[in-house]
Amino acid sequence: MTITEQCITIGLCALGTQICRFLPFILFSGKSRLPHCIEYLGKALPLAVFGMLVVYCLKDVSFVQNDYGLPEMIAVIATALIHVLKRNMMLSIALGTAIYMVLVQFVFVG
Repeated sequence: MTITEQCITIGLCALGTQICRFLPFILFSGKSRLPHCIEYLGKALPLAVFGMLVVYCLKDVSFVQNDYGLPEMIAVIATALIHVLKRNMMLSIALGTAIYMVLVQFVFVG
């Protein structure tokens, strides 16, 4: 790929990304009310993404070998408790990740 082709490719990717970012604001701007399906997605998708993240993170955990999934379960419970207490998804994810990393690096050293 020549430098010109690389620049064109990067430019097109940047343009496509910007269109995806700005299009909802252009389509749904103004004083009109959002369609019900968009309001529903705004409420349902954050919880669905969080649920998928939990499933993805726990898919390879073995509950019959080594630590029996204890670091993972402790981190999941801590994350849930932090979220219930603080109601801040970013804080609960960050602290849950930090707790898990401390557990696997220093407590459950294999």
